[in-house]
Amino acid sequence: MNTRAAEKIGATRGHVMLEVFSPADGKKIGEVPSFSVDESLAALRETRQAQAKWAQIPVGRRLEIIRAFGEILHERADEVARLLSAENGKPLYEAYIHEVLPVIHLSAYFVKRAEKILAPKPIPIWMFKNRKSYIHYRPRGVTLIISPWNFPFTISAGAVIMNLIAGNGVLLKPASLTPLIAYKLREIFDAAGLDPKLFQIVSGPGRMAEELIEKGAPHINFVNFTGSTEIGKVVAALCGKHLIPCSMELGGKDPAIVCKDADIALAARSVVNGAFGNSGQICASVERVYIHKNVFDVFVKEVVKLTRELIQDDPARNSRADIGAMTSREQLEIVRRQVEDAVRKGASVLTGGKVSDRGGMFFEPTVLTHVTDDMAVMREETFGPILPIMSVEDDREAIRKANEGIYGLSAYVFTKDTKQGRRIAEQIDAGTVMLNETLITHVFPETPWQGFKESGTGRAHSDDGLRDLCLACHVNYDTMPIPRPLWNKFWIWHPYDPKKIRRFHSLYGLLFISSSFVKKLSLLKNLLLPKPVT
Repeated sequence: MNTRAAEKIGATRGHVMLEVFSPADGKKIGEVPSFSVDESLAALRETRQAQAKWAQIPVGRRLEIIRAFGEILHERADEVARLLSAENGKPLYEAYIHEVLPVIHLSAYFVKRAEKILAPKPIPIWMFKNRKSYIHYRPRGVTLIISPWNFPFTISAGAVIMNLIAGNGVLLKPASLTPLIAYKLREIFDAAGLDPKLFQIVSGPGRMAEELIEKGAPHINFVNFTGSTEIGKVVAALCGKHLIPCSMELGGKDPAIVCKDADIALAARSVVNGAFGNSGQICASVERVYIHKNVFDVFVKEVVKLTRELIQDDPARNSRADIGAMTSREQLEIVRRQVEDAVRKGASVLTGGKVSDRGGMFFEPTVLTHVTDDMAVMREETFGPILPIMSVEDDREAIRKANEGIYGLSAYVFTKDTKQGRRIAEQIDAGTVMLNETLITHVFPETPWQGFKESGTGRAHSDDGLRDLCLACHVNYDTMPIPRPLWNKFWIWHPYDPKKIRRFHSLYGLLFISSSFVKKLSLLKNLLLPKPVT
């Protein structure tokens, strides 16, 4: 049976439906409506009307909904995690730790902090102390969230929560492979008392989102996309065509640098976790390792040992499974092709290296050595359970290789010398660099999630990420207004007088330029008794 979500005509509903199948055993686990573009546009109009009312509600009252959402999610964590595991194929432990619990954390953080984050922000005026400025944060309107299949709950829920706090309405287009969990998210928000028109789901094939942007552009005020760089460029181009602001969280080819003084046991365990978590289907997965030649052999030996100890199984049958199935058949084929390309060019497979014979979409966790820069597995995003390891002469070579390529999302540095680790981290072209750990930063709502180069634009999470979901409106006023006659005589209003040019020239010289006493006296004279410009 095809393990992808498939389209069929629903016998009872009378329109096209999306069937959803388990990637572990191919069995059907549910179906959801497949929205047409016209149906999606109708939902968009409803959300826009609901958002106009929501925008008038103070931030503190919006947070009451978010607080209730977090409490209900905690109560229903088991049900959410089990659906995630079944639909995505990830182990139950990862469904909890990588998805459900981080959403509870994020909602609690912003419940506590959002009022302060979105409060008017004063801007100190450097010279003209009589003037005051501040930034007022206003809702953008309606945000279209296009979410991925690898983290279908935490990414979607985080974006929905932050947009609602900002005062925006939300239209969520979930990945066609994992739409069921989106409806579970909506169910929890309904239970929390959110207006169902304020947050709506438009499930369907991926191309529908592009058509929705094209036709719904006047009513879409922001687009939040998470997915591949290839598709992200298409979405960004559509947004650019209609001048829709957007955030793009795209692909990665994340390097790990293991220095010669690293704690090898710690580095090996952390890298294995970072490479094979969620079957390697994480944009921040460790996808290449550059390790100092002096510790190469001992590191590789430990990595292979840990990898072979991993339990790969259907999480529905084995709650102790460390690695589940891959979610996408297309991605499975990409992984297979990259391994074959590497072996053909001389790479050694130390463990794994093939599609599992257990059925379903399982690819064995794989460790490669003797890899070279011309191999696809070292250049292209893998998004699967493959760990290529390369020996380098020193940290300088490791940094140079880490910075090669089109991606710059995450990177990892292992060393016992924290100062040296920070020096290395600050030279790596990546939005996030971690020392002696992997993956965990997405759990911290305080920290920005962002990429360099073709890993994306904009940022998720963090105080600034919340503000990015708002329109920043600048307000400025004079606390000591100058009487109009003086404005007319000395300042910038009409009628213009050539003497005013000299006055301004002298004033700016006194304030910003001159340090000579004699020069200051001359400028003061020109300020009080200006000569007209000839």
